[in-house]
Amino acid sequence: MQAPPLYTAEQVRHLDQVAIESFGIDGFDLMKRAGKAAFRVARRHWPDARSMVVLCGGGNNGGDGYVVAGLAKQQGWDSRCIAVSDPEKLKGTARQALDFAGEAGVDVERYDALTPDSFNEALAGTELIVDTLLGTGLAGEVREPYASVIESVNHSGVPVLAVDIPSGLCSNTGRALGSTIIANATVTFIGRKAGLYTGKARDHTGPVIFDDLAVDPAVYDAEPEPAARLWSREVIRAALPGRRPTTHKGDCGRVLVVGGEQGMGGAGIMAAEAALRAGAGLVFLATRDAHVPVALARRPEVQARSVEHGNELDALLEKVDVVVLGPGLGRDAWGQQMFQRVCSFEGPVVVDADALNLLAEAGEKKHPNWVLTPHPGEAGRLLGTTVPEIESDRYQALKNLVDQHGAAVVLKGAGSLVGAPGQVPALIDAGNPGMATAGMGDVLSGVIGALLGQGLDGFSAAAAGAGWHALAGDEAARHVGMTGLLASDLCDYMFVAVADHPAETPDD
Repeated sequence: MQAPPLYTAEQVRHLDQVAIESFGIDGFDLMKRAGKAAFRVARRHWPDARSMVVLCGGGNNGGDGYVVAGLAKQQGWDSRCIAVSDPEKLKGTARQALDFAGEAGVDVERYDALTPDSFNEALAGTELIVDTLLGTGLAGEVREPYASVIESVNHSGVPVLAVDIPSGLCSNTGRALGSTIIANATVTFIGRKAGLYTGKARDHTGPVIFDDLAVDPAVYDAEPEPAARLWSREVIRAALPGRRPTTHKGDCGRVLVVGGEQGMGGAGIMAAEAALRAGAGLVFLATRDAHVPVALARRPEVQARSVEHGNELDALLEKVDVVVLGPGLGRDAWGQQMFQRVCSFEGPVVVDADALNLLAEAGEKKHPNWVLTPHPGEAGRLLGTTVPEIESDRYQALKNLVDQHGAAVVLKGAGSLVGAPGQVPALIDAGNPGMATAGMGDVLSGVIGALLGQGLDGFSAAAAGAGWHALAGDEAARHVGMTGLLASDLCDYMFVAVADHPAETPDD
């Protein structure tokens, strides 16, 4: 199953241009389609609403707003436009939209003619605010008067529908460019914008609804290389390995988890249990002696081994297909010994937690068989930069990590990104803030290790593993809630999250 493409703002503008110039769609007709799509979303999400205030900027984004306002007026809504950009300066299709709103009887007021109190009263007196202030072309920080308008909207307590993108959000990166609309829902057109799904975007978009405005599918041939692809539940499930009736445990991979320094034994145990839940045939755990009894009591299917010195690891490395290195590893002498021994392993290695920190200290090395799973802090250490720099452009940070290490990478966070050499990045469209708790990365590393053991390549295992992990987190949150959700809870919901995944692989 092909995951839907995500595009940069420049690519979407190109698609829009191709639709108009090469496929004969009138520009105002396309704008009316966008307005109708936005109004449909408004009616679906707020079925009892009968009034709206539409905040209009300049250009085509404001034009969308005038169309929405006109359509609402025609349907009997109390529809009011407040123009933050001088409407008399509108040209082309945006001017046609303004005229359409006027002909429908919409009252268009200028923001600069209102006092702060009267503007706030207008917001408080409506049931829905429609944001068409700033579009995808925003490059720098939001300036006045838009910043003040956005702050008033965010403090109004009134639901907000963002049209195409919440004003102030960078459509390429998901970075908040100063004051940014906090929307309850966002409807976006022609192409899904890459910045709507990662970074700070999830604090601002609400549910994202996509509408292709019924353009010819051939339009998308103009941009054959998207910025990323959106891995939803259906795509994730389709990427998971199936099993034939004659499958035996030797076919499903032998995974070794290396971790669990003194006081951190739970991390390795959770990674090992997650590998079993994700379908690994055999799972070994190399950990400190004190943690072996606990591991066996918690999960007797794990073959836990006491490994106190680096040379004791060699025999285990010869038995396995995949290594998961890092959960609870530490950076003291024991962890360093384990790291050095695993560096000589020729099979796939999932590198997490302190193994990533040891890798950063070791300097740049290419490891094509490795899968790195950093959170932004670990990514910053690997790249020699800061968390704010990583978060300002997660797509670029992912690319830099992939280029630096020549490996598959999962950049964790809200809207986790997965990349690998020669692959279009995957954006995981699942997960929830209840997963912001200790041990989640340990479970993820075990899942990815299990998928590598079942024959998936590094990129596929990383993307499917990150997706499956996120789906399990969503399933667990539905049953136990987000507050107090534990990493170990995910293991109980992994098979539920993909319960209708086919048990057998077709014989063709």
